[in-house]
Amino acid sequence: MKHTDIKNVLFNADMVGSNVVVCGWVRTFRDSAQVAFLELSDGSSFQKLQVVIDKNALQFDPECTKLGASVAVKGTVVKAYKGTGNELNAAEIALLGKCPPEYPIQKKRTTLEFLRGIPHLRLRTNTFAAVFRVRSVAAQAVHRYFHERGYYYINAPLITASDCEGAGEMFRVTTRPWNAVAKTEEEYYKNDFFGVKAGLSVSGQLEGEVAATALGKIYTFGPSFRAENSNTTRHLAEFWHIEPEIAFAELPDVIEIAEDMLKYLIRALLEECPDELKFFDSFVEKGLIEKLEHVAGSDFAVCSYTEAIEILKKENARFQFPVEWGSDLQSEHEKYLTEAVFKRPVFVTDYPKEIKSFYMKQNADGRTVAATDLLVPGIGEIIGGSEREADLNKLVAAMSERGMDMNAYRQYLDLRRFGSVPHGGFGLGFERFVMYCTGIENIRDVTLFPRSVKNIM
Repeated sequence: MKHTDIKNVLFNADMVGSNVVVCGWVRTFRDSAQVAFLELSDGSSFQKLQVVIDKNALQFDPECTKLGASVAVKGTVVKAYKGTGNELNAAEIALLGKCPPEYPIQKKRTTLEFLRGIPHLRLRTNTFAAVFRVRSVAAQAVHRYFHERGYYYINAPLITASDCEGAGEMFRVTTRPWNAVAKTEEEYYKNDFFGVKAGLSVSGQLEGEVAATALGKIYTFGPSFRAENSNTTRHLAEFWHIEPEIAFAELPDVIEIAEDMLKYLIRALLEECPDELKFFDSFVEKGLIEKLEHVAGSDFAVCSYTEAIEILKKENARFQFPVEWGSDLQSEHEKYLTEAVFKRPVFVTDYPKEIKSFYMKQNADGRTVAATDLLVPGIGEIIGGSEREADLNKLVAAMSERGMDMNAYRQYLDLRRFGSVPHGGFGLGFERFVMYCTGIENIRDVTLFPRSVKNIM
């Protein structure tokens, strides 16, 4: 159906006087003796288009006025009688799809929890439509950032035989029936599709390192899967992952790139999504725009893990989980560091090797690795990165300590065997970034169909 997007009608002065056809869903209907008003949305902009109906000149199906109904309107674009922008004087209104009274998206305010139960309809609300426009713009900005800086976009496989994080949280991929009989695990997988144990990827990093050690600078941007039995507001079983990998880079380079990228993405949203961010600032998180502008314009802090532990130990009485050197940071600790101590995002570096992944470069002290987590106010960890271990012997030793199967990582070890170089990278959880930039508090509200424990609606 040939029509004009509402966003191209609303604020284009050149459209005034033009005859156009617009399509959309009815968001409100106001009636009076002589004139009626429809407010339409087609998803192309945050602002809605007001359609003015002269009831003496135009007959129309009453179903066209029902909340949620879809209609096509032909009319003339005129300057808005009130406010700025344009509106449409209707000449014809055609019903495209009826919407019965039981339509669950009503005018009265509905909770985000209620809307999670109808994920197929919730995008028709202001909140979720705005979230997904922001998400789309952010995704485009990711590709733009890396392309402009000479990175190559790599598609890492989603089915893999190696667990990047070594945490045993992979979803198993199999074609064997639920009642398959096997005497041993080896026999079970030998008769499976790949002939070996396979799972959904928890990260594209290992494959990204393969590409970076040939192409120099690459990034992956795709889904990752983690079978983590967590129902927190920050975890999903399926999420999107931005993972650059850079050859000839050390930890300070990784930190610099991560900060630069995050600021670039935030500036893109401030410039391209002003209406959406203004909405979130008004109704979701007061001061959101000021927060984003502050982050985009300030230098991030850098603090070693050891320094962070010393800071936190002084406040142990206030925490549910007391800290000691060697323990992982909890959400309350991250919140305190970002909001009470540094009052800005902070890179925490050089974690104990026991609580980090096998592939991270071992520092000279023998206790820590060249890793970093970027903590941001309100969310906690948003980026995790490291310099990768480039020494074959040290990498093999770290894997042996964890009892890992060297055979499954033969190709990864070859990268250290044949022309090894210093290299590093990081991962940004895309949903957490969208949460941070919208003020949305639950990660299930920034992805189309959230996958979590016992939830695959």
